[in-house]
Amino acid sequence: MKSKIFRFFLCLLLSAWAPSRAAEPIRALIVTGQNNHNWSVSHRVLKSILENSGRFAVSVAVSPGPGEDMSGFAPDFGACDVVVLDYNGDRWPSATDSAFVRYLRGGGGLVVYHAANNAFAGWEEFNRITALGGWEGRDERWGPYLYYENGRWVRDRSTGPGGSHGEQREYVMHGHAMSHPVTRGLPAEWLHATDELYDRMRGPAEVEDVLYSAYADPSRGGSGREEPLVFTVRYHKARIFHLMLGHAGDSPENSPSMQCVGFQTLLLRGAEWAATGRVRQKVPAGFPAPGESRRDGTYGAR
Repeated sequence: MKSKIFRFFLCLLLSAWAPSRAAEPIRALIVTGQNNHNWSVSHRVLKSILENSGRFAVSVAVSPGPGEDMSGFAPDFGACDVVVLDYNGDRWPSATDSAFVRYLRGGGGLVVYHAANNAFAGWEEFNRITALGGWEGRDERWGPYLYYENGRWVRDRSTGPGGSHGEQREYVMHGHAMSHPVTRGLPAEWLHATDELYDRMRGPAEVEDVLYSAYADPSRGGSGREEPLVFTVRYHKARIFHLMLGHAGDSPENSPSMQCVGFQTLLLRGAEWAATGRVRQKVPAGFPAPGESRRDGTYGAR
C-alpha cells in the first residue's frame, strides 16, 4: 500500500514539474554592434520576432564601434541556448574567438543571419562555421560556389569573386529537404517579400541540408543560378542554421524582407531547432503562398 501511495504522489509531482519545464523559454543571444547593413534596425527586429513568439528570452551583446577598443567584448556564449549572429565588422579578441568555437564544438546552437556571412574572411574556422560567405576579398581560395543545376547540387571550383546580389525584388523560394524539422509542414514553394538575393557565395561548402533556394534572375542582376539561401551546416556537434534572407531597411516599419511571414517563420523555427534539435512551433495560418507574399509589420506582436 505504501508503495502505491508513493508512486501516486510521485506521478503527481512529475506531472506538475513537466509543464513548467516545457514552458521554460529558449535563451537566445543576439550578437551585433557592427555591420555593413543597418544593424541598429535588424537586431531590434530580430529581438521582437523572437520575443513576440513567446518561445524565447532574448539578450543582446552590442560590440564597440568600428576602430574602437574591442578587448573587453566578451559575450557569454555559454549562458545561452542559441546565438543569433548579426555581426560583420572588426575582429573579436582572440579569447572571444576561442569561446565562440568552444561553444559550438560543444554542441551550441547558432543562427547565421544575412550579412553575418560577410564577416571575418581571414578567419578560417569562421568560414567553416558559415560554410558559405561573400565579399571581403573572398574568391576561389575560400572554396567552391554551390548551386543547384539539373537536379543536383554543384560545387563549382572555377575562379571568381565570392558574393554578389542583383536588385532587391520579390522571389520564389524552392524547398528541398522538406522533412527537416525546420521545413516540415511548410510549403515547398512560396513568394518571399522584397529582399536581396545573395548569389555566388563561396566557402568550404560543408552544407548538411539545403532547405530553400531561389533563382537569381540574370535580368535583375543575378547569377543566373539556383542559389542556396537557407541551409544547415556540418560542424562538429553544433547545430547551425544559416539564413541569408532578411535585409533591413531604414526602420522596422520599412523592412519588407523582415516583415515577410516566411522570413519570420524560418527565423523562429531555425532558432528553435539550433537550440534544441526539434521544432514545436506550428506553421502560421498567414504563411506566404506561391504567388503571394505576406507581411506582418507588427513582427508577431500580440
